[in-house]
Amino acid sequence: MNQVSAPSPKPQLQRPLWIYAGGRVRPWEEAVLHVTSEGCQRGMNVFEGLKGFWQPDGRFGLLAMRRHYQRLKRSAALMHMPFAMSFEAYDAACHAITACQREPARNMWIRATLFLVEGHWGVGDSTDLVLAAYHYPRGVPARMATGVSTWRRAADNAVPARIKSSFNYLAARFAKIEGRSRGYPEMVLLNEQGRVAEFIGSGLVMVRDGTVVAPPASEGAFESITIDIIAALCADLGIGFERRPIERTELIIADEIAAVGTLNDITVIGSMDERPMGPAPVLDRILLRYLDACEGREPHPAVDLTFGD
Repeated sequence: MNQVSAPSPKPQLQRPLWIYAGGRVRPWEEAVLHVTSEGCQRGMNVFEGLKGFWQPDGRFGLLAMRRHYQRLKRSAALMHMPFAMSFEAYDAACHAITACQREPARNMWIRATLFLVEGHWGVGDSTDLVLAAYHYPRGVPARMATGVSTWRRAADNAVPARIKSSFNYLAARFAKIEGRSRGYPEMVLLNEQGRVAEFIGSGLVMVRDGTVVAPPASEGAFESITIDIIAALCADLGIGFERRPIERTELIIADEIAAVGTLNDITVIGSMDERPMGPAPVLDRILLRYLDACEGREPHPAVDLTFGD
């Protein structure tokens, strides 16, 4: 008798009451795009993921805001999308959307998306910044099982990884669905040469012989702000750090691996393609120092925070 698998549970996605769109905070239902806009029809958007952390003095700080703003501007420029908003206005808008939704027990993650709402093939273009803020648990991320996807990162002259845009996550969607069938929440993407690019939604770092290694942008890795912070923390902690190509087989023999990014912080990998990984003393040390800086217990100049009123 054939057994029928139970359907997968529907993800319980957060739906906040408020969203920032059209230049102000408004009810969630009011944030709409016309179906004929370039943002809808051709996926013309660029975005950033931002993180907010509660501090010991009760303030709420947003991490690396100027660097995220500058990266959003670079993505917009590469896509020929106008973005004239000042950093001060951008920072204020992000604090405004978190201020009406903060909860003391949880940090927050913001998706800041710049949509092309008017224009056609680069003529008469105008954009709108949309900010959606979601709650995120505090504390050390749980270890994660993962594997290598059969899908590949596109080449720079086809779909440039330097542009943080939804269309850049097409392979990530395929890999996410593939990984779900294997019980993995994240998957590693290789580049066209079969070397490591990154995880589908995070950067990748590994440890070999005590040195932290990350793929450079030339390997198809996104230019990660979190990896830049990790490099600065390693310098202060006396831990070696280098950027170089990573071969697929190195994922098998690596001492430690982590998925790193604004959303995942530094999430240590517990197993790679069903191969258990041992303790992660180097990455655990960096993770604790990172969280101490982000949450204000032990500030670090590479972990810059901005605060609203």
